[in-house]
Amino acid sequence: MNKLIIEKKDLISNIKTIKKFAGKSKVIAVVKYNGYGLGLIEYTEVLIEEGIDYFAVASTEEALKLREKYKNIEILNMSSTANKDEINLMINNNITITIGSKESFEAVKECTKRKKARAHLKIDTGLGRYGFLPEEIEIMKEVINTKNIDLEGVFSHFSISFYDEVCTKKQFDTFNIIVKELEKNDFKFKIKHICNSSSFLLYKNMHLDAVRIGSAFLGRINIPNKYNLKRIGHLESEVSDIKTLPKGHNVGYSNTYKTDKETKVAIIPCGSIDGINITEGRNKTRVIDKMYYLYNDIKRDLKGYKHYAKIGNKTYEVIGGIDLSHMVVDISGSNVQIGDKAIFDINTFYANPLLKREYR
Repeated sequence: MNKLIIEKKDLISNIKTIKKFAGKSKVIAVVKYNGYGLGLIEYTEVLIEEGIDYFAVASTEEALKLREKYKNIEILNMSSTANKDEINLMINNNITITIGSKESFEAVKECTKRKKARAHLKIDTGLGRYGFLPEEIEIMKEVINTKNIDLEGVFSHFSISFYDEVCTKKQFDTFNIIVKELEKNDFKFKIKHICNSSSFLLYKNMHLDAVRIGSAFLGRINIPNKYNLKRIGHLESEVSDIKTLPKGHNVGYSNTYKTDKETKVAIIPCGSIDGINITEGRNKTRVIDKMYYLYNDIKRDLKGYKHYAKIGNKTYEVIGGIDLSHMVVDISGSNVQIGDKAIFDINTFYANPLLKREYR
């Protein structure tokens, strides 16, 4: 049976490292998208055990699933919505909502005629998704002054903090200018936050009252890892069959591979459905990245891109490509046996939700 293995001691080490680095700033654990693949409930349980009590998600469904299990933790849905059914569900389940547009504001006003809502204000400083634009400050002031909306916090999101310091500083300054204007006349937000994992690690002066940590807990960051963060999560499968193919035998769909000699192979029952060879979207921001991707695409087409499986203490080449749920591995000259474990480093974010999560 295929499993996603989570090294609990390494995860705990990462949590402790991040909490220490955060200092007096509150750590908001971002557990969106099934806890970055680690399992929403299982992952949250470990975070709670290590003293985290504030969580952020990206959908009403995730928020409700968390609330069903945990009655006393703080839950913020970072996605602004104008759907009144969802808003009412969150209000009734003590989930902090995000207000980030005139439409969502109007919907929340309608839903709070009888019951008070806890909310955070979202400001769009340059990402272009949820959030009021800076020029909509008068509407933001209306939100502050609206009865039955308890506006506890305010936040924004950096667009390129892992790379562009100038842009990040500009967003940070814009955020602070708007917040300062909103906090006139004796109003104060209880919690201000803007840092995601990359900016949290790179810009300590931007931590504010709280920081939102997602990928850093997993040690899967897109900046140099100078923080001793452990890489969390790997896929474990096993050799399900072994056979010997004759010379000149096709392997895989479209006959893209043909054995050049008699070849002993192992069949491993996992593939792209489990998250193997699935990567995050490309960074198309920089010209150098576009050139890099073009260069590598050409190189892969000309030479053929190789994948490998780790069986025991050795790596073996995958031949014939990676299918949806199977792969063929060249084990010629080895003593690999049926049942031997096969290990793959995958992006847990794309791990099959049906995979068993095993914390060790």
